Amino acid sequence: MKKILVFALLLMTALQGFSQKQAKSTDGIKPVGIIKNLNDSALLDVVQRQTFRYFWDFGHPVSGLARERSNTSFDYGNEVVTTGGSGFGIMALIAADHRKWITHEQAVNRMVKIVNFLYKADAYHGVFPHWLNGETGKTIRFGRKDDGGDLVETSYLFEGLLCARQYFTANTASERRIRDVIGWMWGEIEWDWYTQGGRDNLYWHWSPNNGWAMNFPIRGFNECMITYIMAESAQRYPVKAEIYERGWAQSDFFKNGRTFYGHKLPLGFDYGGPLFFSQYTFMALDPTGLKDQYADYWEQNQNHTLINYDYCVDNPKKFKGYGENCWGLTASDNYEGYNAHSPTNDLGVITPTAALSAFPYTPKQSMKALRHFYYDLGDKIWGEYGFTDAFSESKNWYANSYLAIDQGPIVVMIENYRSGLLWKLFMSSPEIQQGLRKLNFQSPYISKK
Repeated sequence: MKKILVFALLLMTALQGFSQKQAKSTDGIKPVGIIKNLNDSALLDVVQRQTFRYFWDFGHPVSGLARERSNTSFDYGNEVVTTGGSGFGIMALIAADHRKWITHEQAVNRMVKIVNFLYKADAYHGVFPHWLNGETGKTIRFGRKDDGGDLVETSYLFEGLLCARQYFTANTASERRIRDVIGWMWGEIEWDWYTQGGRDNLYWHWSPNNGWAMNFPIRGFNECMITYIMAESAQRYPVKAEIYERGWAQSDFFKNGRTFYGHKLPLGFDYGGPLFFSQYTFMALDPTGLKDQYADYWEQNQNHTLINYDYCVDNPKKFKGYGENCWGLTASDNYEGYNAHSPTNDLGVITPTAALSAFPYTPKQSMKALRHFYYDLGDKIWGEYGFTDAFSESKNWYANSYLAIDQGPIVVMIENYRSGLLWKLFMSSPEIQQGLRKLNFQSPYISKK
């Protein structure tokens, strides 16, 4: 009799464990290998979906936020989550819900987990650090003196959070919670504090231990434009309109106006710099018809991308593999460590996110690159979270790592190319519209007042 009872208990335990495993597996997204003969739309589906797995299946189990990277090189541990990359991941989550790779209930539950965690996490005058411990919410320093608020990373986080506030609009307790917490955190960011007492500049970092010691003014043109747009859009702690012109637009690398490979570049470094300059801010801020006194931002971003593409086709350094179907220079891992690759800093390293996150600007060239990456190089760079970070055929080097800030833009910018989803959500925010008006921007989303 006792043997029968023991056997029954063992059987029940086994079945319970089996059911728990099943439940866990149904929450995930099954990765796929190379699927032959996909049309363009189906291929985009596969790539977006598998890349989203980085944020869904590999998201931190406690916080729901995005881990910095898939490996633990450079002394990163599994507990490190990235605030900016998590903003990209939140936008990818919205795309996943829209595309029905996950259920709406799953998306809501993950967002509730994220906002509840963030609301209790460390922040400095409302600004989050670059890295958080995904279990405790405590700051993990990014550098010796970088152990406080990071205004740019917080801007990327709120690109995602403001999109989420505009997306999760149902009159349910869970979705009201999402909107409420995002609204509270958004209102608590003291943008004006990060002017060092009213200077004509936003500053990137502040630390309770080191104060303004890093003293890094945010000036353009680069990936940080969204920070100024948000600071002008704030209602409780905004900055004055003049700071955009006196701070952001005052650097040796703001205005350009020269032509490279037949494309005029209104702003930025010669040849445009790494491609993330035209992607991070504009994952949420729609550049379509967006103009101010300095530039037409569609022209800026498209020409920046075309210069990068034409440079790779020209391939003046004769690196192996470069061409019409293999291009894209931006910041990523490489065979030496990590670097911001560009036409003026070309090490022979192609980074898939560069071309794939450029889909809105160069759809034909990006699709050629996507098909080459997937069908010709897939056995070397296609994995469980989409394309690995980078490769160099000249060095016969292929990364096995994935980075949140590189995977996120692939999902989001392809979605903006396909449906404009994240652009529409972010630009529907009344605060953002107000901030753009304050700076005399033109945009189809704002009326002239």
